[in-house]
Amino acid sequence: MLRLIVNGKEREVEAPLTVAGFLESLGYDGRYVAVAHNGEVLDRATFGAVALSDGDRLEIVRPVGGG
Repeated sequence: MLRLIVNGKEREVEAPLTVAGFLESLGYDGRYVAVAHNGEVLDRATFGAVALSDGDRLEIVRPVGGG
């Protein structure tokens, strides 16, 4: 089990897991989100290569339409 802080809230997830796998588990399409991992904004191309570790912090931002 990994404990992550995601958008300020603690979550527990099964290990091992990459950023791409975590986004998929949330139902997010990685093409339409921005992710900061431990304070560093990630390039989308690296989502599948960045392994998550216990205590990591993620900020996930997705656009919201409206008017």
